[in-house]
Amino acid sequence: MKVTLITGCDIPETEVTVRCRDADAEIISLMAALRIHEHKLTGEKDGALHILVPRDILYADTVDSKVFLYTADDVYETPLKLYEIEERLRGHSFVRVSKSQVANLNRVKSIRPEFNGRLMMTMQNGEELLASRQYAMQIRKLLGVD
Repeated sequence: MKVTLITGCDIPETEVTVRCRDADAEIISLMAALRIHEHKLTGEKDGALHILVPRDILYADTVDSKVFLYTADDVYETPLKLYEIEERLRGHSFVRVSKSQVANLNRVKSIRPEFNGRLMMTMQNGEELLASRQYAMQIRKLLGVD
């Protein structure tokens, strides 16, 4: 892999271009790492890499050691770990709801209490996420319903 850095005061904006023969796992991981400095995430669907903005993401979920980003219409696989998504989207109304899920509170349609202090969160697309007791208190606090 060849890496080149060009600096100059005449460059108006930082631009990173990745040129590659194939977008393999290493390149996708590199692109995800570069996105850390932006508030965007990358997700793969049907062999294409998509750039997602936080407001469009309903939640992130881990299934079989893979992380998926859910929007109202689609599901994208991301090379990021769930804790990386949580860190990157901190300040964008995203909150951990269980060991395997991070949800966008701005895309929650309703919340109802469940047994054992858990919360059932219905997302705007109708899907339901069960917030574990461990995270429910933080969610209540963020929503001001303590």
